[in-house]
Amino acid sequence: MFILQSPLTRKLAAFVALSEADLDTLERFHRRRRSFLSGHQLIHEGQKNQSAFILAEGWACSYKMLPDGERQIVDFQVPGDFLGLRSVLFRTTDHSAEAVTRIEASEVRAADILDGFANAPRLATAVLWAASRDEAMVVEHLVNLGRRSAEERMAHFLLELGARLQLVGIGDKTGFDCPLTQYHLADALGLSAVHVNRVLRHLREEGLVTFQKGRVSFDDFGGLVTLAAFDTDYLDQDGPLLR
Repeated sequence: MFILQSPLTRKLAAFVALSEADLDTLERFHRRRRSFLSGHQLIHEGQKNQSAFILAEGWACSYKMLPDGERQIVDFQVPGDFLGLRSVLFRTTDHSAEAVTRIEASEVRAADILDGFANAPRLATAVLWAASRDEAMVVEHLVNLGRRSAEERMAHFLLELGARLQLVGIGDKTGFDCPLTQYHLADALGLSAVHVNRVLRHLREEGLVTFQKGRVSFDDFGGLVTLAAFDTDYLDQDGPLLR
């Protein structure tokens, strides 16, 4: 069954040992599978009655637009992530999300979520865990922007992405394929694109990490962890706590 190997299942299984009822509910979440091209806006800030999406393939980003046209990327979504989960609970959507690459995603409406949680409370707990984990990542991103140097925040960001991708089986400690441009990184890390280029060059020259031709390669994983003071505890993905 497809759902057994889906990125979302692999992610949620890091917290909950999923039952057959849980898997059946997840299967229903994937009934409306759709494809979107790069640049397509899936979530619209200010919209009401917005659906959420479960990302199955490709990358997306969530962001806020400022009145002067500047964009702050809040996070990137990778396979197994929800896009706009808050959108099905809030009266008005508080952010936007768009496809970074061509993506495959399943549309999930408010009724799907609420019915699913009523029928599979353990699954509801797992989704709450995933949402709490996303909140923990936002906290780390705030620390990145406020207190870490440019090199430290880049190192931390790339290590976090690597850990998230490893959880769903598309990355490891050697590195991962990454479609992000220097402009994406600039919008996420509060740097200019020129500064991003300089930071990546410095990290490469130090023998820590190389980001070239759509591939992040961890040349010295331990050294990068030390530089970023990276601790995976906030990602909480060491195995199921609820069995």
